[in-house]
Amino acid sequence: MAARKSPAPRKPRAKKCPDCKGVGEITETVRVGSARKPRETADRQAAFCLTCFGTGTAPTD
Repeated sequence: MAARKSPAPRKPRAKKCPDCKGVGEITETVRVGSARKPRETADRQAAFCLTCFGTGTAPTD
């Protein structure tokens, strides 16, 4: 009789990034005006998540 194989251990799931909620992108408010006195508009734009670099997973360190 052959030896019974034990199931392979599961890989732990990667945790979602807390800043982008696992999407990899965040939204930023558009600012207009000179560098001295910028003002925010009601417009939003997509931006790359700098915490996870767009992967959507939480950093380990």
